[in-house]
Amino acid sequence: MAVYFVVNSTVTNPELLNEYVAGAGATLGIVPLKLLALDTQSETIEGTPAGNRTVLLEFASEEDVRTWYGSPEYQAVVGKRLAATEGFGVLVHGM
Repeated sequence: MAVYFVVNSTVTNPELLNEYVAGAGATLGIVPLKLLALDTQSETIEGTPAGNRTVLLEFASEEDVRTWYGSPEYQAVVGKRLAATEGFGVLVHGM
């Protein structure tokens, strides 16, 4: 069953976020994943989002998400995203 990692945020430091994106790109081969969406102009139709930047990644399993997220390579760069944005990330299990 697919598992999705969804991040919604407001960018507070674009330069630092660009550094994160460059570093995170090198982690994409750790496990199979698909970048399904990256939208900097997300439109909210219900509730209050953290911002208008939304990223949607698809993984084959929760184990793959945790392997990627917890990898030394990703942990070396994720702090830049967290420092450059205000928002949240959630895991969503597919059906």
